[in-house]
Amino acid sequence: MRAKTFSSDDLIKSAQWLKIICEPNRLMLLEKIIEGIHCNCELGQALQIAPNLISHHLSVLREAGLINAERDPVDNRWIYYSINPIMMDDIQAFFAEFFNKDRIQPRGATCGPKITEEQRQSLLRMTRR
Repeated sequence: MRAKTFSSDDLIKSAQWLKIICEPNRLMLLEKIIEGIHCNCELGQALQIAPNLISHHLSVLREAGLINAERDPVDNRWIYYSINPIMMDDIQAFFAEFFNKDRIQPRGATCGPKITEEQRQSLLRMTRR
């Protein structure tokens, strides 16, 4: 069975995920939210990040679909953040497949000197020593 080949759209989407999570504050926020549901004041206090930066990074994570936000049913001023498990599954599945070592293919000779099958076998034998 041939391993999956990714489209340009798939790769652009994955690059966007990486761009979002490669920012250290967002990665720390994700780690904290994975530990449990938090409000922004708890997150700011735990990570020692200013409230405006917390809000900005949480907004980016929400827009990307990585986290969910839910207002307190009693007091709408409070917002609680949790991980979006569906998006986590999607990202995990994508990168598991992308970095699957079964996708590694041998070199296809499309340029350079052409060699005979006998020469190719000789080269293979030399690399196995």
